[in-house]
Amino acid sequence: MTATNPLGSPLPLAAAPMAGGATTVALATAVLDAGAFAFLAAGYKTPEALAAEIAAVRPAGAAFGVNLFAPGIARIEEAEFRRYARELQPEADRYGIDLSQVPLREDDDRWTDKLDLLLADPVPVVSVTFGLPRRAEVRALQRTGSRVLVTVTTVAEAHAAVEVGADALVVQGSDAGAHSGTFDPHRTITPTPTGELVRAVLAVTGLPVVAAGGVDGPGAVAGLLQAGAGAVAVGTLLLRTDESGISQTHKDALADPAFSETIITRAFTGRPARGLRNQFIERHDAGAPVGYPAVHHLTRALRQAAAAAGDPQRLHLWAGTGHRNARTGPARAVMEDLTRGL
Repeated sequence: MTATNPLGSPLPLAAAPMAGGATTVALATAVLDAGAFAFLAAGYKTPEALAAEIAAVRPAGAAFGVNLFAPGIARIEEAEFRRYARELQPEADRYGIDLSQVPLREDDDRWTDKLDLLLADPVPVVSVTFGLPRRAEVRALQRTGSRVLVTVTTVAEAHAAVEVGADALVVQGSDAGAHSGTFDPHRTITPTPTGELVRAVLAVTGLPVVAAGGVDGPGAVAGLLQAGAGAVAVGTLLLRTDESGISQTHKDALADPAFSETIITRAFTGRPARGLRNQFIERHDAGAPVGYPAVHHLTRALRQAAAAAGDPQRLHLWAGTGHRNARTGPARAVMEDLTRGL
């Protein structure tokens, strides 16, 4: 029996929301044109920028979603924040950046403002990552006609998402690139195959599932659908496409044989995220504190400078374990390839 696709798209495939620039309007539109589902990434954007992206995608005439970061802050003490800033200063010196002047900034990514936007201008699907929305917020979104999905990385998180009234779950295995959706950034992310986690979550919740993590080709898509997922989200395989918004430095690194391994680290943002192992991670992973989004703000200018300078050794090279299969060309071709044999 075929599982229900909670996204309602013609193809049981979605472009994962990739905050920080990777997800663009062009990427979302190309994915929608292919018959798959597309998420816009609201993370790090102003509500005004998000509203503009929503308006730009609507003419495609297909259902799409918006992903929000849940307003959970992993607080860090000032002394620990300053210690890490001092540790990173030699990296920043290369670009004339003084990390001692970066304030300790903790914010909720303007959660309330973005929620208000989506209540006033509803979209078909709203997904939430890094934690739980409140039950009242879920109900408010549902009253506008939006389906609400919550990203989970454990069975316990899936139970919690059910309790707040989520319509469906995005089940993220440990092979996924970029930030883990874990509710607890202090938690060690243990190896968990996505298919295994999908089966475990389905066994105890019964909610429809979008599977994410470790999608390295059409075989992985078929396997996750066979595991019971109603749809499969892909991220890393879209990073080198024409429509991707990541830097050329990042795109080149994904295909560079010098970067042969991915690792989960807190070194760049204070929250666990999977990326290509580079010199920055090797030097600072051990000393990286938990502290999101404060550490993200601390390293942001350094990472931007590294990208502009073509320096992959000081850049967050987010990538899942299937990054070697990421290819150049149009996003539509990637999505069509992933559905071969379905």
